[in-house]
Amino acid sequence: MHFPLHLLGPLGSSLGYVAAVLLVKRSADYGVGVWRTTFVSNIAMGLCFAPLWFLGGPGQPWSLVWQPLTAGALFFVGQIFTFIAQTKGDVTVATPMMGLKVLMVALASTLLLTDRIPLKWWIAAGLSTLGVALLGRSGGAKQHRHVVMTMLCAATASAAFATADVLIQKWARTWGAGRFLPLMFGSVAVAAFALIPLFREPLFAIPRAGWKWLAPGAFIMAMQAAALGLTMGIWGDATSANIVYSSRGLWAVIGVWLVGHWFQNREQHLGPAVLRWRLAGAVAMLAAIVLVMT
Repeated sequence: MHFPLHLLGPLGSSLGYVAAVLLVKRSADYGVGVWRTTFVSNIAMGLCFAPLWFLGGPGQPWSLVWQPLTAGALFFVGQIFTFIAQTKGDVTVATPMMGLKVLMVALASTLLLTDRIPLKWWIAAGLSTLGVALLGRSGGAKQHRHVVMTMLCAATASAAFATADVLIQKWARTWGAGRFLPLMFGSVAVAAFALIPLFREPLFAIPRAGWKWLAPGAFIMAMQAAALGLTMGIWGDATSANIVYSSRGLWAVIGVWLVGHWFQNREQHLGPAVLRWRLAGAVAMLAAIVLVMT
């Protein structure tokens, strides 16, 4: 099977995403909180995408600026629910659950781009549903509620991101990636200031030890988003890009299993049975991805 070289960007992004969420989750141990985490990450997004302006592009009349702003608003919502899922939930549940984004991209493509969904997409949907069920297996009512919260937040984030990705594919080529993406993520950075009233404490109250994890986590999160966004902005093909990107679910479970202790990640202590079910869920979702890709 031929692997298009432009999909190396999403593949790298999938690995970068896992590294970023492990770093961000570690920073949560220092009381950074969801709102300050989202603020720092979104400012980093705006800074990382700003240099893309030099790529240029045809642009569009300013009467159409609502297009990148709409995509930016959806991404902003997705970021909030992502960090709720990752910092308050389990990485080994939240990240594989984000694999649902692939199917949501296909659905959004059908609605917004008039693409037709083939039969194998529906089979993939069934595999993904199985994956969700396996990810939800846990011991005890309290842990079950925790997992359900994580899954709901991750699913909401996936829906927001999927719609944003399809809108990038729909509009970015006419704007040019060097115009659409900086405007989109510039709006994400500006919107982040609306979160300041929600801070439990100001940014300068974050301890130095917390910044040691938060700063690189936010930077890597921004860079992996830039690689993914640039791929879709230049080549389109949001569905294939997200199929490759969704391998992050498998990398997340493997990463927590192998190097989670480097980040003081407590999911390693859930027990081998729980992690095996989560690995099985991640593999089921990856099987859905491979089915769609072939």
